[in-house]
Amino acid sequence: MATVLSLSGSPSASSRTARLLRHLDARIIERGHDVVPLDARSLPAGPLLRADTSAPDIARAIELVERADAVVVGTPIYQAAYSGLLKSLLDLLPQSALEGKTVLPIATGGTARHVLAIDYALRPVLSSMGAHHIVQGWFVLDRHITVDDRGVRVDAVAQEGLHKVVDRFTQALEARRDLSAVR
Repeated sequence: MATVLSLSGSPSASSRTARLLRHLDARIIERGHDVVPLDARSLPAGPLLRADTSAPDIARAIELVERADAVVVGTPIYQAAYSGLLKSLLDLLPQSALEGKTVLPIATGGTARHVLAIDYALRPVLSSMGAHHIVQGWFVLDRHITVDDRGVRVDAVAQEGLHKVVDRFTQALEARRDLSAVR
């Protein structure tokens, strides 16, 4: 069983991205892994923007990244880039913060023109932070995510793609665990 940090980089209190991640967390838990959610928007803005790693909430976020075996990184896409909030958090982490970790990037956005932002904006940053394995990410159009009092519903086609990438992610975690057990 792996510990997975599910990190939302959305600044919005009514974020489709964060709710989508919590929806995906359930599938990861079904596959036998522990999930620790972290919404970057809950971190105090002052210490985050000053990169004050001694601030208790910032230090705790760094510790969560360090302790995780794997990370799901979710972000809304704005102007073909991941959120500034996510960038602020990633910037204060040590350069090797993702070393040895399996990472799944998930993005949401209003137009399909932003679909390549995962590969051209987010993936290089995750790679530079030492991620062991970045599984294929997934982009979901905002209009394919419905949030209401019954929870989160995802369009059937988008849901199928999300399930595939989450399953590949959990398979990568299991393969890594099996490889470690052999050593």
